[in-house]
Amino acid sequence: MMSRNYQYVDPMEQSAAELHRKKRIKQTIAYLAAFMVFNILFITAIALTVIHVKNPKFLIMAAEVENLRFAPDTNSPSFNMELHCEVSVKNTNFGQFRYENSTVVFAYGNVTVGEASVAEAGVGARSTREVNTTVNISSDNISRNLKLGNDITSGMLSLNSYGRLNGKVHLMKVMEKRKSAHMNCAMKVNLAEGMIQDLKCN
Repeated sequence: MMSRNYQYVDPMEQSAAELHRKKRIKQTIAYLAAFMVFNILFITAIALTVIHVKNPKFLIMAAEVENLRFAPDTNSPSFNMELHCEVSVKNTNFGQFRYENSTVVFAYGNVTVGEASVAEAGVGARSTREVNTTVNISSDNISRNLKLGNDITSGMLSLNSYGRLNGKVHLMKVMEKRKSAHMNCAMKVNLAEGMIQDLKCN
């Protein structure tokens, strides 16, 4: 008769091996669960970032008047000056905002009295870029206007400025979202003092 060889297995060792195997399975499941949770949070964060991309702010922070000349003549009132403006582009997004060339228009009433160029550039994530620009302001385009004569006589001249920066917010170097920054500012020129007062931007 053939003899059979039996190998003795210690129940304690078998139990330890089984526990070790179960432990590894649990660890693997835990790692997979953590990885899935991380991916979900990461995707959610990206989605929220994209959804909440805001339009940057485009403002005039300060302005100084130079070479001011004006005439309150009732027949032909006029004014002429240089405005040195500190323009601010504020980007509150978590990605760089790159904008194209643009123009800021200065107006008296509905008439354009000056234009300033803003060159294309970029604003870093959650940062502000300041640009200095000079614009010649003149009443040459204003036809005979009784209100203008009255404003000059009163010593206060109201101006408005409008502008728009078209560009893109770049998110994590893989996504882009088109956004625009709009300027809408009002100010008064104190003719006697030769200075800007009540500068307000929306």
